[in-house]
Amino acid sequence: MTRARGFLWAAALLFLVGLGRDRVDAWIDATVLPPLIPATSVEVLDRNGTLLRAYTVEDGRWRMPVSLADVDPEFITLLLNFEDRRFWTHPGVDWRAMARAGWQALSHGRIVSGASTITMQVARLLEDSGTGTWSGKLRQVRLALALERHLSKEEILTLYLHLAPYGGNIEGVRAATLTWFGQEPAQLTTAEAALLVAIPQAPTSRRPDRNPDNAHVARDRVLDRALSFGVLTQDEVAWALQEPLPDQRHDFPLLAPHLADRMVEESPSDRHVLTIDALLQRQMQALAQEAVRGQGARLNAAVMVMDHQTGDVLASVGSASYDNTAIEGFVDMTRALRSPGSTLKPLIYGLGFEAGLIHPESLIEDRPTRFGTYAPQNFDRMFHGELSVRRALQASLNIPAVALLQEVSPAELMTRMRRAGMSPELPAGQPGLAVALGGVGVTMEDLMRLYGALASGGELVPLHYRPGRGAADPLQVLSPVAAWYVGDILSDMVPPPNAPRNGLAYKTGTSYGHRDAWALGYDGRYVVGVWLGRADGASVPGAFGADVAAPLLFEAFSRVAPRLTPLPPPPEAALTVSHDALPLPLQHFAARDSVGTDPDAPEIAFPPDGAVLAQQPDLPLMARVERGTPPYTWLWNGRPVEVAAQTRDVDLGTPSAGFVDLTVIDSTGRAASVFLEITQP
Repeated sequence: MTRARGFLWAAALLFLVGLGRDRVDAWIDATVLPPLIPATSVEVLDRNGTLLRAYTVEDGRWRMPVSLADVDPEFITLLLNFEDRRFWTHPGVDWRAMARAGWQALSHGRIVSGASTITMQVARLLEDSGTGTWSGKLRQVRLALALERHLSKEEILTLYLHLAPYGGNIEGVRAATLTWFGQEPAQLTTAEAALLVAIPQAPTSRRPDRNPDNAHVARDRVLDRALSFGVLTQDEVAWALQEPLPDQRHDFPLLAPHLADRMVEESPSDRHVLTIDALLQRQMQALAQEAVRGQGARLNAAVMVMDHQTGDVLASVGSASYDNTAIEGFVDMTRALRSPGSTLKPLIYGLGFEAGLIHPESLIEDRPTRFGTYAPQNFDRMFHGELSVRRALQASLNIPAVALLQEVSPAELMTRMRRAGMSPELPAGQPGLAVALGGVGVTMEDLMRLYGALASGGELVPLHYRPGRGAADPLQVLSPVAAWYVGDILSDMVPPPNAPRNGLAYKTGTSYGHRDAWALGYDGRYVVGVWLGRADGASVPGAFGADVAAPLLFEAFSRVAPRLTPLPPPPEAALTVSHDALPLPLQHFAARDSVGTDPDAPEIAFPPDGAVLAQQPDLPLMARVERGTPPYTWLWNGRPVEVAAQTRDVDLGTPSAGFVDLTVIDSTGRAASVFLEITQP
């Protein structure tokens, strides 16, 4: 066999010599080239270029895209020293080496030295051609010479970096370093680089996980050759010889797998860069796995992290284990429709603040109440009598929330949810009061958008996963004052046991039948959402948001921001006073429907509801209330602009352009509101 291979070298050389130079040139120029851009694995990268997930090419091989700049220079040096020392100067075939190899094989009856250049190896790998026949060797030589005429040396070397076999379904140096060392090829030890040079010569028999002795001998041979040619020093080689070989394959990264699948499906491409932070994503996946470990009952978990200043999603954990079929881990629970439980209550209270119905220090009733045929109960089946709005929201009491929703209307709640970027789905028909307690389908993404708006002063946050996708026209979901009131209340919540009282604004929720346990929280920069439950929607007895989701939320936030970014100070228009200092109409919440048919209830005569008024800098906006009992309190988007007015006419000054909720409350707590638009002239 060795003599036969020697004859092949000699025959190929004699054939080319016999053709003559002109005929050789014409023969090379007529070469039909194979495709020179090998298919590579689709890769999904984080915001810093770290690999999140990759996909095999069509034939099931891992072949990762790579450039010369991505690879440790020492590997290139060792490769060329061992395989092709005249790579940068020969025309694709090293004639001197070919003649020497053929003569030595014929003379000694065995292969003494090789003659296959890097370019010739690329030619063989491009066509998967054999070299055991005269025609196969000649084709390899011809293609190598042609490649050198069409490609630069750097391009040829880059092809080798993609195509070199490394055992099993691993091709290319980047796939090899991820497989055998669990890292990118940019920084390698000398021993690692030498092993990567050695494996492609016999990828099956030199796999370090299956044939460590062969791999060890081959690696050491590369090191010895580097020493003999002065590429490495004695000390460098001695140190490398002591380094152990990898004994098993590393798994390719599987970070944000649900999101990666989604992004690849939505926009087919070879390379996807996301806003995800790989380190944070890994930490959140570990937390989700830990949260369900040993819990049984097919419990699952999902976690999201977003920078609400930009809308960048930094982590998205769709399930506790992507490939765990027992918990239906393949289902992305960040996009699954679920009941939000009590997590919508902050928005309901925010609408109450904006409409001038309540203030955080207003008193509200928590007593048995029937709203038509609907008679909600608190979770603990108890009633707390009269208490502050602040305390009612912190305790997540149901009856005050439903009473407020009746006043602001379920339709308005749905409108604001959609304005926040949510896509709520109702079981059937028009929204009812049960929406206040979770009677609507939403996703974790939806709730992240809502809490992002609450955290950013009531302004829409354009949640996104691709860099540069966050810009959007400003849209106010809730007035800044109302959003600040909500954040101030939630940041004063008592944390779960053993968690720090660090000012994190958070809210929990538990859906009917303990099917979903939620916790969402935010500081001055980040929003974190947590869900626990079963993907199939079955009940998880004892799963309360406050008991299981809140501790996970605080644990997650400690990874995201060990030191919280403070919430912003109160807006200038916020009324930060005690209950006794509130305007009389705001001291107690009074349901307007109880006086809605009262002929003496106040009514705003001007401006009319739905009016569009042009802003006039030189003329103030005048408003008038009919009926009601003075004194009157006027509110502009929930902010008091006139307190204890004795007359029915009021000067509201020169308003700025935008949408306005104008509310008047009389001394008995009866109120009326209109919705306006002020336009620039």
